[in-house]
Amino acid sequence: MFVLNQWYVAGFIWELQDRPLARTLLNQPVVLFRTGQGEVAALEDRCCHRSLPLSCGTLEEQGLRCGYHGLLFAPGGQCLDIPGQAKVPGKACVRAYQVAVRNQVIWIWMGQTADEPAHGEPPEIAAHDDPRYRFKGGVFHYQAPYQLIHDNLLDLSHVGYVHGKTIGGNARTHMEAPTRVSSQDRQVRVVRHMLDSLPPATYSAAWPFRGRIDRWQEIDFEVSHLNIFTGAVDAGSEPVDNPGRGGFHMRGFHGITPETDNTTHYFWTMACSSHPDMPDNLEDVYQQTAATFEEDRIIIEAQYRNMRQFAGRDMIDIHVDVGANRARRIIDALTAPQQTA
Repeated sequence: MFVLNQWYVAGFIWELQDRPLARTLLNQPVVLFRTGQGEVAALEDRCCHRSLPLSCGTLEEQGLRCGYHGLLFAPGGQCLDIPGQAKVPGKACVRAYQVAVRNQVIWIWMGQTADEPAHGEPPEIAAHDDPRYRFKGGVFHYQAPYQLIHDNLLDLSHVGYVHGKTIGGNARTHMEAPTRVSSQDRQVRVVRHMLDSLPPATYSAAWPFRGRIDRWQEIDFEVSHLNIFTGAVDAGSEPVDNPGRGGFHMRGFHGITPETDNTTHYFWTMACSSHPDMPDNLEDVYQQTAATFEEDRIIIEAQYRNMRQFAGRDMIDIHVDVGANRARRIIDALTAPQQTA
């Protein structure tokens, strides 16, 4: 089961252009669109007349018109117009989802009931509007359950083995890095420091390090997304736990939204700092980040196929699994009342 009464990432504002966007979220078929006035909306992807997906329709100034018989639906779900019929029945409506746009991320409220009001504002992704950074992102689709992606992002010890050509570096350094894990309520935090290490390819291409580096990884997990702050400074130049540290910064946003029980949408962005001597590093960082996440997708999908192949076989835990296990306990605790209900 999924955690309900929760904001989830539905997409990015730049995805909504001149046509509706179909997307299944938590097993719910949804159509996303933006009206002529710029209002962002999400409706159940089904016309209440003959059930054609509304995502097959067209956008108009006031809303979304069905592509079968032309019923026009407002962002609130009510039918505004039926061609050739003066009166619109009161029952001519479809479910509307509460949505909000913040920092160019589209959030959708997935309530336990259709009329459950949203609790507070969606999370802020501050790096998207921070003048120190520029960012770019995209969307991956995984043939795997969402919690396997949580596991992957909360355990960055794997990067030396999986991402040797981009953000990796020495694999043993990653596996042996001192790691601090803390948790409270719905959050898990993992902090790892790799001092006096060799810069990986992505870092060297984006920042003029003098030689060896002091590197950090700070992972903050919440139910719907993770923020991962990574970066490095020249070795010995300043403390890596200083909130105002300089050097090369990469702030990753990872919106992990279940599509179905066994498939997942992965919405991601990477915001990075730039050195005065290397001001145009965003495209290189973006391309290498996308390649890194594609490597993760291949690994996780292969892992899930094997988990199904060897269903019922025991798996062991090792020292790097602490953060992922805490996140799973949070999900279990939040979904337990729903299972009872």
